[in-house]
Amino acid sequence: MSLALNIDHGTATRPIKAGPVDLVGLSRREMAGELAGIGLSERDAKMRASQLWNWIYVNGVTDFGAMTNIAKGLRAELAQVFTVGRPEIVSEQISIDGTRKWLFRFRDPAHPNMPPVEVETVYIPESDRGTLCVSSQVGCTLTCSFCHTGTQKLVRNLSAGEILAQVMMARERLGDFPDGVRPTDGLVPPGETRAITNIVMMGMGEPLYNYENVKKALLIASDGDGLSLSKRRITLSTSGVVPHIEPTGREIGVMLAISLHAVRNDLRDVLVPINKKWPLEELLEACRTYPGVSNARRITFEYVMLKDINDSDADAKELVRLLAKIPAKINLIPFNPWPGSNYQCSDWDRIEAFADIVNRAGYASPVRTPRGRDILAACGQLKSETERLKKKDRDAFML
Repeated sequence: MSLALNIDHGTATRPIKAGPVDLVGLSRREMAGELAGIGLSERDAKMRASQLWNWIYVNGVTDFGAMTNIAKGLRAELAQVFTVGRPEIVSEQISIDGTRKWLFRFRDPAHPNMPPVEVETVYIPESDRGTLCVSSQVGCTLTCSFCHTGTQKLVRNLSAGEILAQVMMARERLGDFPDGVRPTDGLVPPGETRAITNIVMMGMGEPLYNYENVKKALLIASDGDGLSLSKRRITLSTSGVVPHIEPTGREIGVMLAISLHAVRNDLRDVLVPINKKWPLEELLEACRTYPGVSNARRITFEYVMLKDINDSDADAKELVRLLAKIPAKINLIPFNPWPGSNYQCSDWDRIEAFADIVNRAGYASPVRTPRGRDILAACGQLKSETERLKKKDRDAFML
């Protein structure tokens, strides 16, 4: 069974006036510009921005009053004009395998009177790492036929601050900031000093359809004076937005994952409809030329195993042929069922036979262990809880 904590504060739909400027998600230059806007000199604004940066990202402080190396009078002024944002936690679920899923609620800062939006973020503790799966959009436009998230229509892109806020809130809940209180369930992998060691942009949405905000958020997350996550521990997963793949490597420099799932265009057109716009030939060429790709920085190809759809020996052999000369790792993902899905997971012996063919060709092909299935937190299962409830209500009405 899973544990669900309902911590809704009951303020979800109350209209609010335009509030203070949220500093989370601003670059140093933007932060200094905001400080100059309240009357600080250029030199002082730059210095104060550096101090705020450290308090926000290194120490996880949200209260300006606690920022003790800033003059008391200025702290009070900052508190009137700015905020250090955190999302509202609507719910927190804990799987029997230790996976945690949060439903976070955000308001659009540009339209504060609009209804709030919700996204799901998942933490996966493992023996050698702790991975946070982060969302980039509310809903998704891609309608991949095997993916639960794709059944929720796109509401809007998340801002850079909202993307980062998921990381900040998760770190706070897991005691990852200095003086933070860690959970008592042994979440920190042995030998690690922090619970969250890796970030994967594999949550709700297509990251490359929100490129500028994702870029900004990941550059802040990998800043050595901030959250200080190595770019080799940040992976961006795309279904194949080819024009933004090269800039991702050149401008962001993180690891790349490709949601492949089929080795023929006709099948991929059905499973991953974006393939109709950028077919396999274009996608794989973008992978071959991805900036920085090497045996030390391999591209991960994600391949969901669907019974009698894409799991034959012939599919495995064609996958090997397609990835020739691309430094690659292949993640085989047992299909995670969700309500209303028309697919089934491949039988285990079929998955092992598929993996054996890929392994013998020289590719690492680990089979991803499903995590958090009991709380719908596994790969392809994410969807805002409000959307599930709306569908449940519609189905009950039809009865």
